[in-house]
Amino acid sequence: MNVDRAVLVFAGFVVLLGVALSLTVHPWWIGLTIFAGLNMAQAGITGFCPAAMIFKALGLRPGSAFR
Repeated sequence: MNVDRAVLVFAGFVVLLGVALSLTVHPWWIGLTIFAGLNMAQAGITGFCPAAMIFKALGLRPGSAFR
């Protein structure tokens, strides 16, 4: 697995977690989904992704999106 795939898996998990928590615990958990979406848009525009930096530090090989 490379950094790009790890970031996509992590972002998808955060989105699903936010939706599940907002449906089962409290509607304000939808903010987690909003945060994940904003972070994905920001990473796509600027190329800066904290999750990619963490995965790279953990030893995953870089992909084409986050070098």
